[in-house]
Amino acid sequence: MRIIRIFSSIILAEVLYVKKNLFSDNKQASKGFYAALGISAVMIGSACYFAYGQSRKLSNELTAKNSVSEPEAPVNKRAYNVPRTTAVAVRTTAPVRTAAPQTTVTAAAAKAAATLPAAELTVSEQPAEETAAAVLSDPKPPLKDMTQVIAGFSGGELVRNETTGSWQTHNGTDFAAEVGAEVYAVSGGEIAEVKNDPVWGVTVTLDHKNGFVTRYCGMSQALEVQQGDKLSGGDLIGTVGNTADIESSLTPHLHIEILHNGDYVDPMRELKQ
Repeated sequence: MRIIRIFSSIILAEVLYVKKNLFSDNKQASKGFYAALGISAVMIGSACYFAYGQSRKLSNELTAKNSVSEPEAPVNKRAYNVPRTTAVAVRTTAPVRTAAPQTTVTAAAAKAAATLPAAELTVSEQPAEETAAAVLSDPKPPLKDMTQVIAGFSGGELVRNETTGSWQTHNGTDFAAEVGAEVYAVSGGEIAEVKNDPVWGVTVTLDHKNGFVTRYCGMSQALEVQQGDKLSGGDLIGTVGNTADIESSLTPHLHIEILHNGDYVDPMRELKQ
């Protein structure tokens, strides 16, 4: 459009020039008029052609930019890999109920069942047998006289120690006995350890190889056994001493402990079996 306006201005100037010299007697001016008129016609035609071309080109560009449609696939060809959005179908199915198997009872079987006592027709589950508490097998007394108990098993409760004055657990049972009284193995086993403990004095540990272990504390130095010896229930271990410093304020006695799978248990319960 801008170009058309420029050509129009030029043509207007030419026309005014021709008009100015139209009434002149000069023949040269008449020739100039016709020449200018021809030139103007050519310029107008060129301008119109140029403007038409530019307008067509601009229209094609706008059409290409504004076009959002995809070229259609030929009808006679099969398209593959065409994306599609589909919702996931969720199918709920009711649980299949299986009919209980039917048992066919013959007349003879029914007649036989009718003659059985009611107790035989009832099937009941018997309670599982309770596991018996683990105990020492055929325990023997560690002393000939076990009638006097000085201190019993505390079972994890704190009791006052007469020697130290402190509150602590008492993990065994103290049986009063004269120094030199014989001490016996409560059951068969193997001597696992013999030591002079700074707290419990001369101590003998007997492993019974069934989860049970017995410890004899406050023994005298004169022992009849050593580590590794195999003993039977009632075999002589040694004699009572007064070597347990932690209970030295008490009268002479045997301090015996029994463990089952590493836990302390009441010696009186095991020895009364």
